[in-house]
Amino acid sequence: MQEHEGEKYPVVYLSRKLLPREQRYSVVEKECLALVWAVKSLSTYHLGREFVVETDHAPLLYLNRAKSENGRLMRWALLLSQYRFNLRSVKGSENHGPDFLSRLK
Repeated sequence: MQEHEGEKYPVVYLSRKLLPREQRYSVVEKECLALVWAVKSLSTYHLGREFVVETDHAPLLYLNRAKSENGRLMRWALLLSQYRFNLRSVKGSENHGPDFLSRLK
């Protein structure tokens, strides 16, 4: 989102369907997969720059701090560590657009 005169506007929209094996991931794995996929897809624009990721999925905020036995999440955390970004929590009630789009099948 880009802020202009106090209003937030989307800069880009991305989407893709989950692969059959990804559909069996836990919720936190699906959310982390979405983050990894989006960051990698847009790396041309923000590699070497600091950026903010807004999420309504609170467990993602602790991805780098938690010691997990989930190898998939740890691999993704390691991959994300090469990017300079901050995760910001957004209430689900304030996240209308992305939340609506994520529920489409």
